[in-house]
Amino acid sequence: MKGLFVTLEGVEGCGKTTQAARLKSYLEEQRIPVILTREPGGTAIGEKIRKMLIDPENIDLLPITEVLLFSAARHQHVMELIRPALGKGSVVISDRFYDATLAYQGFGRGIEKTTLKALTRLATGGLKPDLTVILDIDPQEGFKRLLKSRPFADRIEKETLEFFLRVREGYLAIASREKKRCRVFDATAEEETLHRKIAGVVMSRWSRLKKG
Repeated sequence: MKGLFVTLEGVEGCGKTTQAARLKSYLEEQRIPVILTREPGGTAIGEKIRKMLIDPENIDLLPITEVLLFSAARHQHVMELIRPALGKGSVVISDRFYDATLAYQGFGRGIEKTTLKALTRLATGGLKPDLTVILDIDPQEGFKRLLKSRPFADRIEKETLEFFLRVREGYLAIASREKKRCRVFDATAEEETLHRKIAGVVMSRWSRLKKG
């Protein structure tokens, strides 16, 4: 059996966490086996690494240290949770995966992309998402949304607007290069409308997978 690996990506405030949860509920209603997870995190070890990465007090965390921590959490995530679930035929929904590293640490931090790709191959063992949904939004609008939901920012959310503009550029560049895998949606669309579009794309991919 082979499952379907779906990832949701985008800058802060794009609504991917909300849409990931709605997608999980929808698939459960369709009686499709599904697991919802996130990066960094997804496992006990990954969640501990997550705390280090988002802690606002860790201002001295260097870019290479940061990407190595993300990669370590990702390897644990893939081996402990994602691959076993896919092997059982489940849909795995991940709130972020390796595209976040290419966008944030590559375009945002300026780390050399061949280095990031090599780390990604090592961390994932070559595992790629079957479908990546990128929720596109202007970072300024995204942060307006974020501030409405909670008054504090984590370490990465404290970055400059220019940083997040580069991250957004990175996501759009990834989508342009990998049009078969990536689908870009306007994150400012009404939540229900956006959910229906995402669910429709996922169900189409699931149906094709089951037909073989």
